[in-house]
Amino acid sequence: MAAVHIVFAGGGTGGHLFPGLAVARAVRQHAPQASVTFFTTNRDLDRQLLSPTDFARLPQRVQPFPARPWSWPTFLLAWRASLRAAREFLREHQPQAVLGLGGYAAGPPVIAARRLGIRTAILNPDALPGRANRRLAQEADLVVLQWDCSRSHFPVGTHCQTLGCPIRPDFAQADGRAGRQHFDLEPDRPLLLVTGASQGARNINQIITRIWPSFLSTHPEWQLLHLTGPADEATSRAAYGTAGVPAQVVPFTHEMHLALAAADAVVSRAGASTLAELAILGKPAILLPYPYHRDRHQHANAQVLVDAGAALLVEDRCDAQKTGGPLLAALELLADTNTRGNMAAAARAGARPNAAQDVAAWLLGQSPE
Repeated sequence: MAAVHIVFAGGGTGGHLFPGLAVARAVRQHAPQASVTFFTTNRDLDRQLLSPTDFARLPQRVQPFPARPWSWPTFLLAWRASLRAAREFLREHQPQAVLGLGGYAAGPPVIAARRLGIRTAILNPDALPGRANRRLAQEADLVVLQWDCSRSHFPVGTHCQTLGCPIRPDFAQADGRAGRQHFDLEPDRPLLLVTGASQGARNINQIITRIWPSFLSTHPEWQLLHLTGPADEATSRAAYGTAGVPAQVVPFTHEMHLALAAADAVVSRAGASTLAELAILGKPAILLPYPYHRDRHQHANAQVLVDAGAALLVEDRCDAQKTGGPLLAALELLADTNTRGNMAAAARAGARPNAAQDVAAWLLGQSPE
């Protein structure tokens, strides 16, 4: 039997790499001796996420397409060099398939693979496809969607399958009591988890520290786990201390599955992977989509869960005073046990726990289950 080799293309953000890592691990479950290569950006985050694995990593020179015309020549040089390097690697190693993970770093390997007759797929976990995925859909044998609503944003005839967003198996297996022990939380009090992704979200941090004392004054039984990001840890901790209210402040955790499993309700941004994790664990959420994206793609993501009855949407108005009132009102709604139960059931109904396994099966030439 020929050696199995699968190539993954993309990086620069955890939102691109984490789903790819989940699929790569699923590939290894199907084919333990498989070779796995990641074509990434040259950002340090990609190195950090891949260095604990035994997957090969090939940083690329490719850059985001620049808005300023005088930067186009530099972009073209880097693009051509990356395309040439990808073509040479793929021609030599002849992998079974190439999976694009989104973003500009997915481009050269996916396009080179298409030209060489190698099977290609791209992951599209966001409700609104990004510019790179809209372009690469023309080069892909399969576009993997998290939600059916994304299908209408691709040209007629694009081969799309709604398989979900691949996430780590840790999330499906996470235990809430173990999570509470890990973060030194009370075992029987309701828990609100606040997170702004790995680097935190300053707007959310400022809003929560402002309104948490008010919420506790009417709901003293609740406790808070606040993942602030490293930059705002000290400021947030001081704000709770000044207000005289308890809060478990953590700058960052590698055990996000335990934090989510422990929670009764969640306040977060609306990144595609985060929403897949909320669905798998059945967690009611208040979503504050990232307000600075021009295409507002996190708003579109959040709307999918809102329409399903699994989440509430609060607009981040980039002002703690203006956003605080609506967020406090949303927290009051989630303080009701029946409301949380209905939202949790709606979240679970949209979960696709086999996404990583299904994508891996396609890459290996098998039919998704």
